[in-house]
Amino acid sequence: MNIIGSKVAARLAAAGCAMGLLFALGPSAASAQGKTYTMKISLPTLNDPSYFFAKAYAAALEKDSGGRIKPQIFPLSQLGSIPRQIEGTQFGSIQCALIPPEFFVGVDERFEVMSAPGLVSSMAQGQRVAADPAVRKLMLGLGANKGLHGVAMYMNAPSSVIAKAAIRHLADFKGKKIRVLASPFQMTPISRLGATPVAMTLADVVPAMQQGTIDGAVGGIVVWTPMHFNDAAKYVTETGQPAVFVMVEVNKAWYDSLPADLKKFVDDDAAAEQKAIAPIASDIVEKARKGWIAAGGQLIPLPPAEQVELMKTFSSAVAEVAKKKPAVNDAYRIVKEAAQRTQ
Repeated sequence: MNIIGSKVAARLAAAGCAMGLLFALGPSAASAQGKTYTMKISLPTLNDPSYFFAKAYAAALEKDSGGRIKPQIFPLSQLGSIPRQIEGTQFGSIQCALIPPEFFVGVDERFEVMSAPGLVSSMAQGQRVAADPAVRKLMLGLGANKGLHGVAMYMNAPSSVIAKAAIRHLADFKGKKIRVLASPFQMTPISRLGATPVAMTLADVVPAMQQGTIDGAVGGIVVWTPMHFNDAAKYVTETGQPAVFVMVEVNKAWYDSLPADLKKFVDDDAAAEQKAIAPIASDIVEKARKGWIAAGGQLIPLPPAEQVELMKTFSSAVAEVAKKKPAVNDAYRIVKEAAQRTQ
């Protein structure tokens, strides 16, 4: 055999050995590099920080994976209500969901500590808390035994109170019926202001205010403006409390099925987008504030001394709530210490 023939034979033998090794490892190893993975990304909102996070995350994953991960974004609860989106992410019909942590309390009650009022006083501080290593370890690890793999958390927006009659002072809360989430971390602080907390879904807020069932609602300007809540009320009191965070959760079984390089992209790209969303989220909040005023609404700050009093009232109420459940109290302590470090 001549030299060229020998080289060709050697290459064919090497290729045969490589193919043999792949088949020896099994069909999954042989085909892993060519397989594509659909990633449905679900969220309840549109044109808010979560939507822009989802777009950037999807683009990064498709690029970095060379098209092996195929993200599809479904905003505005197209894949079901928030509880259905969470269930879908746990059981695999949805691969990724962007939802505020307090909605995951059915998975683990410690998720709700991020919705505690009185923790942070600005968007910048909120992002620092979300990036704190101890907080990330706690929050991203919750739900691991219930089908979830956390990859990111960020502050979406501060809360405010939309109301039919202007709330300019703490005393104006007295006697009001205020919509909150069905969490003692939100219900107890509002009741301390002399108001009656009413647990209600966001979709029911506008008709409830129009019908007089409630006088106002806790939520975010990034919701009030784009969803035209000015049809029901024009006054927004900027309490800033509580901070609205968002969890980015991935179905754990889907994540575990990925090759090692794709797992790394799922984690690393989420961490990168968590950092990148901070200035974008702040810009969206400011645009929403300006949009509210342009639509004829009013933004009302509490007097500085009353804002300080509000924070103290909320913090003490939350501390009392947390103490009733040791596991929740331990989680709250981790987040509170991070908030104190990041002031």
